[in-house]
Amino acid sequence: MRINAITNWAYGVTVLLTGLSGTAFILSTNSAIEERQAVEQHLVLDTLGEELALGAEVRTDEARLYVMRGDERHLEAFHRAEGEERRREEAIKTATNFGATPGELAALHEMGREAEALDKVEVAAIATYQKGDRAGGQQMLFGPEHERLQTALLETVARFRELTTTRTSAALGEAQRRSDWFALAAKAMLGVTAVLFLSVLYFILKRRVAMPLTRMSGIVTRLARQDYAVEVPVDRRRDEIGEMNQAIHIFRKNGLERDRLDAERRLDQQTKDLILQMMHRLQACQSQDELAEVVARFAPQVFPNLAGHLYVLNDSRTLLTRVGTWLDPQHSAPSFPSSACWGLRRGRPHVSNRGQSDIACQHLDDHGAVGLCVPLTAQGDTIGLLYFEEHSQEKFAVEASRLYLELIAENIGLAVANLQLREKLTNMAVRDALTGLLNRRCLDEALNRQPRGQGGGPLTCLMIDIDHFKRFNDEFGHDAGDVVMQYVAQIIVNTVADAGGAYRFGGEEFTVLLPEAGEAAGFELAERLRTKIGTTPLSHRGRILGTVSVSIGIASAPDDGPVTTLLTRADAALLDAKSHGRNRSVCASGLSFGEGTERRSLA
Repeated sequence: MRINAITNWAYGVTVLLTGLSGTAFILSTNSAIEERQAVEQHLVLDTLGEELALGAEVRTDEARLYVMRGDERHLEAFHRAEGEERRREEAIKTATNFGATPGELAALHEMGREAEALDKVEVAAIATYQKGDRAGGQQMLFGPEHERLQTALLETVARFRELTTTRTSAALGEAQRRSDWFALAAKAMLGVTAVLFLSVLYFILKRRVAMPLTRMSGIVTRLARQDYAVEVPVDRRRDEIGEMNQAIHIFRKNGLERDRLDAERRLDQQTKDLILQMMHRLQACQSQDELAEVVARFAPQVFPNLAGHLYVLNDSRTLLTRVGTWLDPQHSAPSFPSSACWGLRRGRPHVSNRGQSDIACQHLDDHGAVGLCVPLTAQGDTIGLLYFEEHSQEKFAVEASRLYLELIAENIGLAVANLQLREKLTNMAVRDALTGLLNRRCLDEALNRQPRGQGGGPLTCLMIDIDHFKRFNDEFGHDAGDVVMQYVAQIIVNTVADAGGAYRFGGEEFTVLLPEAGEAAGFELAERLRTKIGTTPLSHRGRILGTVSVSIGIASAPDDGPVTTLLTRADAALLDAKSHGRNRSVCASGLSFGEGTERRSLA
């Protein structure tokens, strides 16, 4: 039998005997309570009888003293005693609540009748005395009739007290016998419980537990020292000790596998360290190119059997473009629409062509290569893709490395999102929200970076102002004015291209800086701008806004003046162009060109 079964049986019997013992103690306690109740009932009934007898004597004494002395105090005391007597007579009626027997009740009622008869004689004697017959009243209180009634009352009280004493003594004896018997039974069962407990304890601990454990302690000690060469004897007992022996066999077998697991754990820790290093580098990247280089350097170390690409979505979320690669993958396109990847569609890693069990992504070629696509997400938005393919003949366990893949993808996604957010914030800080051009602060910084004096290269500045801009706001509304400024800004950007930088100076004025360009090149660019802007009619919400014209002032440095006065000289040239009819380009050095191909010099 199993040790657990023996213990359960012993526990059950012990609980049963303990319960019986507790029940016996409870019954013994109940018997003691019955003893106390019997004593209390006897005390109540005996006190009631004694008070009746004593009250009758007190009333009699007060009545006799009154008819002898005539003192009203005795009369008042008589009436008070008479009230107490009435109360006691009422208490007699509730004697059944105290366990009185029929004989005791009969004696109580007889006492009540005799007390009432005695009371009538005393009341009559007091009434006779109050009528002036003192001798008659005394005769009634000291006569044989009164003596007979009083003696009968005392005898009835004595008989009542004898009856209650007899009954109470019998009840006490019976309750005490029951209490003693139950107490003896409880003690006996407690003794049996103790003997049973000690016997089972000796049998289990000594014979079934202590001796086998002593034999196995040496084996366990050697196993604890990782000496797995120790031989463990086979114990086929079908109890807990046998199960312990079997567990020791399993422990020894597991210990032999521990070295292999430790090696795998060290490799896993190395992978985690590489991923941690990669995360730290990703957080420090300042550009997308740096991020792609970090991924391309660490990905082959983390997954040496996988080649791959890093793709990033464009702003419209429609096209994925490769920004990084490692180990020369062969089967994925350099760019493709986001709908061509099942991983992006499903929002979770997708394996293509693994045993032909799942559909392949459309951005893979038809050579049947196994590809793994892991979406890059940040704050619930998809921002790119990590693509892996097998680089060697060794098969890659996707499920075993899924946690690492998702962890790397999550961190790369956050890093890309941070870089994109940084770029957006930078653009918000340096670009005009309406036109997308660089703002006035960027213009000031660009000029401050230019070398002072004659040592720097040529720099030409164009100040551009939209002619009669207020007309567009007044006639067509401010939305139309915004369209005009966006239209002019776009033509400026397209025309200037890589030749320089375009800025919004303020209001409807724009500025162009042309490094390494002289005044003649600036004048030529200004004319191209003026021509493009003025030759294209503009409409807004179905209404023709008409043609837009601009006035342009051109100044250069350092030949015609220092950089510090470049904006001032270009602005002065612009004012001159506006004062001479607008829609023209004027150079600060004196060259001008406008409608009608007229040349003139500034005064």
